[in-house]
Amino acid sequence: MTAKGKLKRQHKPYITVPKEWACTESTGPGPFITRAKFKTATNKVVSWSSRQYRKHHFRLDTSFGSTWWAPGAIGWWIGVLFAIGATFFALGSIPPYASAVGNFYDSLTYFIGSIFFTSAALLQYLETSSTPHQFGGKITEEIHFLIWEPKRIDWWSTLIQLVGTVFFNINTFTAMLITFSAVQTEFYVWGPDLYGSICFLVSSYLAYSEVGHAFFSFNIRDLSWWIAFLNLLGSISFGVSAVGAFIVLPTFQPFDPFLMNLGTFTGAICFFLGATLLLPERTQMCRARTIKN
Repeated sequence: MTAKGKLKRQHKPYITVPKEWACTESTGPGPFITRAKFKTATNKVVSWSSRQYRKHHFRLDTSFGSTWWAPGAIGWWIGVLFAIGATFFALGSIPPYASAVGNFYDSLTYFIGSIFFTSAALLQYLETSSTPHQFGGKITEEIHFLIWEPKRIDWWSTLIQLVGTVFFNINTFTAMLITFSAVQTEFYVWGPDLYGSICFLVSSYLAYSEVGHAFFSFNIRDLSWWIAFLNLLGSISFGVSAVGAFIVLPTFQPFDPFLMNLGTFTGAICFFLGATLLLPERTQMCRARTIKN
């Protein structure tokens, strides 16, 4: 399969390449293209992958910084904000902490954590929507937010995760209110928790499929794979937590408090580890771009 100017498969992806380039290989899960190889006019082989290109296009970075301190880089903020949000969720799920501070402040802890999650997810979506469409040529420096690119698996993943964080905002905020009946609690508190957990699970699986270029992959030597895998495990744990948090009518009691807290704590730890690994991933290949402009 070869193509000039634009990489082609069953569906055209979002990137464009110089007209003299030829695509020699392209792959990805289902209809999505997540990896490709090109042969340039000088017969040089150039590789492209969606996650690597998205994470290292530098469009939103005002400074490079170091691995652990780079406030001028959007990738650094994404990792830090996700890590802080996960820390609050882990703290809120510890029973002795909840007993010490009471239901209101425990729910407030979750709500604060959800704000950090949403902030990180918003930046991650902005990072994705602003990824350059040009590869191998002159890159137009433009920032985008509202886009429609359903052929991109990373667009779906980051958008769905952003929606999921909003559901967690609703869930954790309404949990602080004590005027709900049991039925209302199930609808306004548990419902958004369930929808948010589903969004996180779908988003994480799409990210896992993107980084492995297949619906199932196993690559323990790849840092990006570990990030996606940990986030997938965290999303599964959040789903388990949502099952345990189901409100048993006509009481206000969750179905299984132990399962609820264990799922939340485990998921938060997985998300924290994944977020922390985002920092070295950002600098892993920053000094060696796949292609020079």
